[in-house]
Amino acid sequence: MGIICLLFIINMIGTVYKIHSDFYYVMPDEENAARNLTECKLREVLKKQKTKIVVGDFVEVSNGAIVKILKRKNFCIKPSVSNLDLMLVVSAILEPELNFIQLNRYLTFLKYHNIPALLCFNKDDLTDKDELEKIKSRIINIYRPLGYDIVFTSALNCDGLSELKKHIKGKTIALMGLSGVGKSSLLNALNPEFNLRTKNVSNKLKRGVHTTRHCEILEFPEFKIIDTPGFSRLTFDFILPKDLGDYFDEIKSLKDNCKFTDCLHLIETGEECSIVKNLDSIDISRYESYLEFLEETKKYKEKVTYEGTKCESATKTNNNKELVKISHKKRAVSRKKINQTTKNLMLEHRIIYDLENNDD
Repeated sequence: MGIICLLFIINMIGTVYKIHSDFYYVMPDEENAARNLTECKLREVLKKQKTKIVVGDFVEVSNGAIVKILKRKNFCIKPSVSNLDLMLVVSAILEPELNFIQLNRYLTFLKYHNIPALLCFNKDDLTDKDELEKIKSRIINIYRPLGYDIVFTSALNCDGLSELKKHIKGKTIALMGLSGVGKSSLLNALNPEFNLRTKNVSNKLKRGVHTTRHCEILEFPEFKIIDTPGFSRLTFDFILPKDLGDYFDEIKSLKDNCKFTDCLHLIETGEECSIVKNLDSIDISRYESYLEFLEETKKYKEKVTYEGTKCESATKTNNNKELVKISHKKRAVSRKKINQTTKNLMLEHRIIYDLENNDD
């Protein structure tokens, strides 16, 4: 019984809450266990596999080391998080000024990774009521028909926070948005005890200053939030031009009616393109975003066309187990191959010996 209890204590399933240097801090998932962060290292076999562990990963821990990553629900490389129930995409009404193309960049990125998005427009206290209503009306007209839920908030006045809580209750979420839009301020407004650092928008750059330096799961009474560093730009250097339209719902719904299956939906395509014929039904900012992202995908296509991108896997599967492949430089010669080589050499010498004797 004592051994069983010991194994139960040193083996656990948990969630990676934060990562610092080579240390991973895992929160046990067992409801009856003491839920304290456990400092873990990564088992050597996972290092050899070059396994990347990110905040949000479900992992198996044994003797203070992570030995296995469990299957992910989803994975996002920027910011590096996994197993999200929802991504809260935060934009500012002002300071910095609302950028629809940047917002569409985030949404296209999330569509690619199949991560649901909730649109949060913060700082609605920075403009007069009439102007605010115009901005709200345009936002709703663009994104609600695409199936997005939308909330308007003011972290300063705590407006809209109750509605925001309803959307994220019971979920693990992350916040995505430009620096300075108020992500940390929103978290502080939801729970002031976190006291996250915030900074004003830079007067010189007219954009936010990074305040969050690492990913970390923050526990609220009714939900979890992965706080992530801010970033300014994503580039679509991983999508081919012909596939980009699949991540714009309004384009995807029309593209099957295009004359050509490889249509890129450009103005010069004319009446042969269903999207061009129906541009009046697509918001101009969405189509402009598509065109901008398309140029990035063309560069990616050129890269994969003229540069080899094939990379041998570092792992192999044997008897339903994932094993590390040994590189050619370090791979030991098998005993069977040694025996065969020896036999060949012996046979070769025997033939030479017989020939020499026959000559005599």
